[in-house]
Amino acid sequence: LQLAAQEVGALQIHNRGTIAGNLCNASPAADGIPPLLTLDVKVELQSKGGTRVVPLQNFITEPRKTVLAENELVTSLLIPKSSLTGQSHFLKLGARVYLVISIAMTSARIVVRNGIVVEAALAIGSCGPVATRLPKVEAQMIGKAVDPKVINDDMVAAAIDPISDIRATAAYRAISAAELLRRSVMELAMDQEAVD
Repeated sequence: LQLAAQEVGALQIHNRGTIAGNLCNASPAADGIPPLLTLDVKVELQSKGGTRVVPLQNFITEPRKTVLAENELVTSLLIPKSSLTGQSHFLKLGARVYLVISIAMTSARIVVRNGIVVEAALAIGSCGPVATRLPKVEAQMIGKAVDPKVINDDMVAAAIDPISDIRATAAYRAISAAELLRRSVMELAMDQEAVD
């Protein structure tokens, strides 16, 4: 999440923007959403009528649309303590680093014990109407050593629904997302080796 926050907009946005604003904007290319998905975040909504909690994956329903009612506002983001374990990484691809709508972005969080992945959370943004987790790819990582080769293009492409636009074709987005995930996992594998 910290890596993503460093790449959102320009310095003025860094100083004025909020994570809740990033969520409520509900852009498919919102940098904060993939890292929050890997943290299993729940969104707390409050109105005069009371409080309700919605899992992040159910909060954004389509581009620029959320389940937020007219009389509600986001009061908290709830992160389970168990989601604060392991190591995480964020990467995005765009024409430049700042002030750009991403072609693809990925967030990865893994927990490794005795050299084996015991928990994996992978998310992709800017490659579909909403950012998404990749449970089938995550399941392929569990019980094995950290290995980016487990992430293959076909599995990633099956989990997302990219569009073609002036920034990239749908096919390029899918291939890029898979490669960014592999690079994130490779970074986490190197971090794990340094810890061991």
